[in-house]
Amino acid sequence: MQPDNLIHVKDDMIAFIEGHGMRRFPGYVLDEIPSVVWEDEDNPESWKDFVESAKHAGAVFLTMSDIVLEKDDVEMLLEHLTDQNYPDDEAPELEEAHMLENYIGKTGYIQLGYAYQGVFFLHETATPWYERYQQLLEQVEEFGDIILEDSDDEDSNQ
Repeated sequence: MQPDNLIHVKDDMIAFIEGHGMRRFPGYVLDEIPSVVWEDEDNPESWKDFVESAKHAGAVFLTMSDIVLEKDDVEMLLEHLTDQNYPDDEAPELEEAHMLENYIGKTGYIQLGYAYQGVFFLHETATPWYERYQQLLEQVEEFGDIILEDSDDEDSNQ
């Protein structure tokens, strides 16, 4: 079962990485960087195998990034979803966003990475609530793109 706060997993990762004599570099590997994502969703401790593969590849450090849900993040999401769903203030997306308030201050995502022969190898761990948060953000972004495209079309027709 996946915990709703990955802070203890993060602590375990730090200890495991340091126990292998490796260092951590605080950084997030962007999507634009050539990368391969580790896939072993059935094993919640697959990050240990990932760290061991980094060690075997000769990596002396791993990048490590984590995301803690902030109150401002939830407020911004709620504001955008409210605008998007107006006048329906009982839309399911709004209810889901309000549920995210229960996770403020909790770690929902951790990314580990190491470079090998010009490619970044990544391991990502996320809670179910964080994955839903990301889906809601993408929904808001898509809606914003539609509004901007419609606005641009109207401006060019004048």
